[in-house]
Amino acid sequence: MDTTQLLKGVLEPSVLAVLDEEDGYGYEVVRRLRTKGLVDVGDASVYGTLRRLFQGGHLSSYVVPSDEGPNRKYYALNKSGRKELEASRKQWNEFSETLDGLLNGVGEDG
Repeated sequence: MDTTQLLKGVLEPSVLAVLDEEDGYGYEVVRRLRTKGLVDVGDASVYGTLRRLFQGGHLSSYVVPSDEGPNRKYYALNKSGRKELEASRKQWNEFSETLDGLLNGVGEDG
């Protein structure tokens, strides 16, 4: 199965979930997603998702000086982001139960 298409549908809630655990800057978010099993996630996809979530009002940002190079822009979940994450969790649970039933024959008539 090509996970690229699946990642597109779950990247926003995945980014929200890792930021719910702890604020982070772009590459750190990529690394945390990969550590949690989304090994095929692309850097550019995550950076684009962070921008969309920020522009959509779900994230706040702040800049932290770095000893290793340029300042880092950190992202944090705000109230809207937490609400969006909760809605995403509910949608995912309903969808995954439905798909599990479909793929595994659970709930079939007969």
